[in-house]
This record gives sequence, C-alpha cells and structure tokens, in this order.
Amino acid sequence: MISKIKNDCDVLIIGAGPAGSTAATILSGEKGKKVIVLEKGHFPRYHVGESLIPHCYDTLERIGMVDRLNGAGFQSKQSVQFVNPDGELSAPFYFSKHTDHPRAKTWQVDRATFDTMMMERAREAGAEVREGIKVLDFLEEEGVVIGVTAEDESGKVFEVRASMTMDATGRDALFQRKKKWRKRDPKLNKIAIWTNYKGAKRDPGVDEGATTVAYVQEKGWFWNIPLKDDIVSTGIVAERDYLYRDGRDLHEIYQREIRENKWVEEHLSEGEQIGEYWVTGEYSYRAENCAADGLVLIGDAFAFLDPVFSSGVYLALTTGSLGADAVADALEADDASAERFLGYGERVCKGIEWMRKLVYAFYDENFSFKDVAMKYAEVSRDLTDCLIGDLIDKDYEQLFDRVSEFAELPEELPHGKTVAGSSTN
Repeated sequence: MISKIKNDCDVLIIGAGPAGSTAATILSGEKGKKVIVLEKGHFPRYHVGESLIPHCYDTLERIGMVDRLNGAGFQSKQSVQFVNPDGELSAPFYFSKHTDHPRAKTWQVDRATFDTMMMERAREAGAEVREGIKVLDFLEEEGVVIGVTAEDESGKVFEVRASMTMDATGRDALFQRKKKWRKRDPKLNKIAIWTNYKGAKRDPGVDEGATTVAYVQEKGWFWNIPLKDDIVSTGIVAERDYLYRDGRDLHEIYQREIRENKWVEEHLSEGEQIGEYWVTGEYSYRAENCAADGLVLIGDAFAFLDPVFSSGVYLALTTGSLGADAVADALEADDASAERFLGYGERVCKGIEWMRKLVYAFYDENFSFKDVAMKYAEVSRDLTDCLIGDLIDKDYEQLFDRVSEFAELPEELPHGKTVAGSSTN
C-alpha cells in the first residue's frame, strides 16, 4: 500500500553525490529553500573519480568547503604530467606557473570521505538528507514532474512531492533512462579498468601529488592518482577490442598493460594491488534534454565526458551550482516550466563542448600540447585555461581554430541544450 508524506518542500534532489550535495547546500543555506535529498546508498561509500582540477575551487569556496578540504589530510595536487608510450616523462605542468590564485593547489580526494563531507555540508546547510531510499519512479501530472515514488529499506513505499525536482542520480541517470534521452558520443566509446595500489612509487617533492597520464598503444592511457594513506588510484582507458583482445580476465589485462609503459611499470612494481578491479563502459554520453517541466538534470545524470582531463567532479560541482541557481530563479518566478532551464543547458553544454574538443584532440595521433603552444604562443594561455576547467561563459574559438590544424575535431552536439517539449527540441 502506498502511503504519502505530506510534503511542502521546495526542491527534491535525488542523489547526494557532489552534484546533489552542492545543489542542496546552495538551495538550503544560500537561497533559503526547503530541500529534501533522497540517497539510495549509505555514506561513506566507494566511488572513482578522485582528482579535482583547479576550477573546482570556485564552487567549493562558495559552499564553504575549502577550509574543510585543506584540513582533511587529502593529498595536495599541484600539477599534471604526461608520459609517452616509451615511458618518458614530459615536464610537469605546474598550476602555480599559470595562476597565483589559491586554486593553483587542489586536491586528490578519497571519494568516500569527500562525498561524505559534501553530504554532511548539505545537512549542515539545512537540507534533509535521507539515506537508504530507492526512487522507484517519477510522479507526473499533465506532463509536469511533481515528485517521486520511493521505497525505504523496510519495504515501505511512499511519495515525496516538491515544486521542483533535481535528478542527481549519477550514471544511473534515472530520468534520462526513463525517457530514453541518453545520447552516446559517436567516437568517445572507450572502456575503463581500474584498481588501487598501496606502496607504489611516488615522485618526490611537489610532484608527489601530480596526476599522471601515461600513454599506451592504440591511444589508450593510464591514470595514476596518488591519494592519502599511501594509496594510488590507477586505471586504463582504451578501446574495448584492444583491452579484450586476449580474453576478459581483468587482472591479466591489467598486468599486461602495465608492462606496455616503463613509467607505469616502474611506479606500480614497488606497490601491491589491493581491492578489486572495476570496469565500466558507456564512457561519454549526454542527455537529449537538460530539463522537463518540473525537473532539471545535474551531474552525471545530465552528462559524462571521457575523464582524461579529470573533468568529472568539476562538472558535478558546476552543474550542481548553476542548476541550483536556475531552480531558485524558477521558484522565485513561480515557473517550473522546462523552458526556464534553456539558459542553464546552453551554458553547461558549451563548456562541455570545449572540453570535449580537447579530449578529441588528445586521442588524435597528430596532436600534442607542445606543438600547438610552440606554433601559436598567443593561444597557450587559453589552452591552459581550458585544461584547468575555466569553461563556463568562455570563448575558445580561436584556440580550437588553431588546434584543428593538428587534430580532427568533432562537430558540436545538439544534445542537452534543449528541453522536453521545447520548440527547439
């Protein structure tokens, strides 16, 4: 039997990850809205995606998280470095050489701890966060989303209704899947296999916390992300057929690929693989629409991009922040129509497209950052700005006009800039 919770909340957020918790903190603590967050799991819980880029700082500062992160014991990240297939390391890129802003020093976070801190910040800001709640379906009246049907761990089914709903369900992407809105990138269809190592070799000094991207054959690459407690997150991203060419034993695949790059082999051979191996596909996608009447998508529930430049948490924080602002404006205008979110979708998707072009360039065998910067010094700053996540409301047309001489770049995707029922859809 379905019971009902009498609910006068302004905003219902599904999912308490970085996107959902960011939105909840802003809407509760800054905008003064009544917010309920439903989270299917219990925190802390494991999640991959540990590397933050410099422009995560702005949203984290807005929601009062910077001092907390500085005091949490996370590994400091001050640079990114690239390793060619022969194991040769390029000169590290130090963020401090590009900016003297505090964002030049960011973090490699244990996501179980980081995500829990974000959720607790939302609670502190006034949001009601309920863990162990599974959303079963969306409630719609005359095409308008008015809440959800959910189930707690005792099997009790109930409804939660709200003026606005935000889908922050990550790669589960509940509303995107319900409406069959998922649009996969036509080319960025890699898979990833990853695990953790303990005691692996670390570079000395300021380079200890560097994110390393190490190439392997067939334009695949390893990530190497040093975390606290002597743990390293390490994974490989490549074409499915390449990784599975000799079978599907994840341990055998991983050890084979480690031997393909001397830098990776040297660093990991000093450590011990711990925990399990994980694998995932569908590595780049976007929702056809960013919103429906009464609902907006944020975080991975909206879009996910190949993570070579560590954009995942940045996009979660950014869509959480911009989505919260758009929802607050909609509530003040007493207008929850999808069209209210066209501007949100356009701004976010334009930012994603800049990073997407850079990802395409990365996978092009004719491209290198050094070549572009040496030939066109006037765009080297734009190239760096794009890499560190300065993506929203920016114009990088000149940059990618130059990059197009070195790499085949994609056409801009229309997905995500429209809304359900919009005349532009």
